[in-house]
Parts: sequence; C-alpha cells; structure tokens
Amino acid sequence: MSNFKNLVEKLRALENERKNLLLEIEELKKMADSKTKALESEIGMLREEVKSLRILLGAEEPERELGQKKKK
Repeated sequence: MSNFKNLVEKLRALENERKNLLLEIEELKKMADSKTKALESEIGMLREEVKSLRILLGAEEPERELGQKKKK
C-alpha cells in the first residue's frame, strides 16, 4: 500500500513540475517575442539612418547593401 502511496505522490509532484515548466516556457516565449520585436524595430531605425546618411553624403546608390562593392 505504501508503494501505491509513493507512486501517487510522485505522480502529483511530476504533474506539478510539468505545469510549472509549461508556465515558464510560455513566459520565455513572450520574452523572446518581445525581444524580437524590439530588435526588428531597432534594425529598421538603423536602416533608415544608413539610408539618410548615404543620401546626405551624396552616395550614388542609397539602396546598396552594406559590404557590397560598386561594380566598375
């Protein structure tokens, strides 16, 4: 009988741990989503700044990607 009682207690503990882990996963997903949105926004602003600086400096190809060389 005590073996059955131990199994029931272990099962409850495992179910509780599972529930807590699922809650933590959801919270981490929300944090990751928030960080992704913030990075996307920052990248958008940086792209606009690069575009503006290229135009300000009279770059010939403002839409040219960073790191690409101009073909001659």
